[in-house]
Amino acid sequence: MAIKFGGEFEVKKTPEEVYDFLTDPKRFAPLLPDFQGMTQQDATHFTVKVNVGISYIKGTAEVKMQLAEADRPKRAQYKGQGSVAGGNVSLTAGFDLSPVDSGTKVAWQGEAQIFGRLTSVAGGLLEPLGRKNVQKLIDGLQAALK
Repeated sequence: MAIKFGGEFEVKKTPEEVYDFLTDPKRFAPLLPDFQGMTQQDATHFTVKVNVGISYIKGTAEVKMQLAEADRPKRAQYKGQGSVAGGNVSLTAGFDLSPVDSGTKVAWQGEAQIFGRLTSVAGGLLEPLGRKNVQKLIDGLQAALK
């Protein structure tokens, strides 16, 4: 099951400031909904733990993330792989930055592929929950970049 998402927003920071924020897992990862913790392996690899609660499937998801594309101050893209009780997830999330008169326009896009029993048990709930959590993340990013 694939869930695609995207949008854009503007902030009053320079593209360099926005890029530096987005590519610093210590600043970016805690904004993830239901964030529980993070361990950083190196400058481009880290693992995040988030609580997951879908239908009667509850637990902690561990997602291994990689900063797969880094073009300061224009673009950052993450790729991740993770698992939770009953399923696996593969995701990409990209941020394209462009200067505007008032600061920076952030165009974001991503896709999550969900596999396993999780899709059959909670399939109808996954997309609305995914969209809600993505919006929480974007709202958190906008607030943090003010």
